[in-house]
Amino acid sequence: MPDIWTVLLVAILLLLFAVPVVRQQLTRARRLRAIRDLEVERRTRVIVLIHRQERIGFLGIPLFRYIDINDSEEILRAIRLTPPEMPIDFIIHTPGGLILSSEQIAMALRRHRGKVTVFVPHYAMSGGTLLCLAADEVAMDENAVLGPVDPRIGEYPAASILRVPRLKPPEEIEDETFILVDIASKAQNQMREFVTGLLGGRMDAGQADRLSRLLTEGKWTHDYPITLEQARELGLPVTSGMPAGIYRLMDLFPQAMPRRPSVAYVPIPYREEEKKG
Repeated sequence: MPDIWTVLLVAILLLLFAVPVVRQQLTRARRLRAIRDLEVERRTRVIVLIHRQERIGFLGIPLFRYIDINDSEEILRAIRLTPPEMPIDFIIHTPGGLILSSEQIAMALRRHRGKVTVFVPHYAMSGGTLLCLAADEVAMDENAVLGPVDPRIGEYPAASILRVPRLKPPEEIEDETFILVDIASKAQNQMREFVTGLLGGRMDAGQADRLSRLLTEGKWTHDYPITLEQARELGLPVTSGMPAGIYRLMDLFPQAMPRRPSVAYVPIPYREEEKKG
């Protein structure tokens, strides 16, 4: 007969493994219900691309997320399951990701015949901005931001690599650097052409060319925040405002809690008269 302490230890270990799994399944069910509520309210197909650092299993290991091939496969499948004329609401919160995956998603959104609206409650940087360029409308929170889509070669911006031959004579440049310069030139040209294609038909050719160069040729750093007002000035189809259901959905994708919380507040809205009192 097993020792009572052995039974308790086994039970505790089972709980340690089971509780996170049950919690994840409950959260997933709540997310799907929130998505379905938005679809019923807006009569659209809702697709969500939200990248956070989430805790995995009972060890709480953080997982860094970005747009990858798995994302593009799932999103392309969701678009295929959507009737051609049905509008798509695409909710994006991402730091960016792989160029190939981002371009595949952008092309699929651009080809969809129904209206495509991208919602940006907080930020859609790099590859996320590329997806916004494929949309018919981009609805941003008033504090949300987009970003440049200039390509990077490894750790370095392609635009910075291309400056090397202008700053140093050829005899002082290593062969490997010349190869990087060649790759950077191709990457920049390819991205500029892709962005111009996404913008084609939605603005005149000259404006599309100017905007594509501005976003791809390294005028700003890669993490430069393009605000709602600036996006409008650039000619993007940007509107302000966000359905309340999208904020509720974002609450179901929490950031992994650090050991020491750095932000604290009472999570309820205050009425104006309460603030005066």
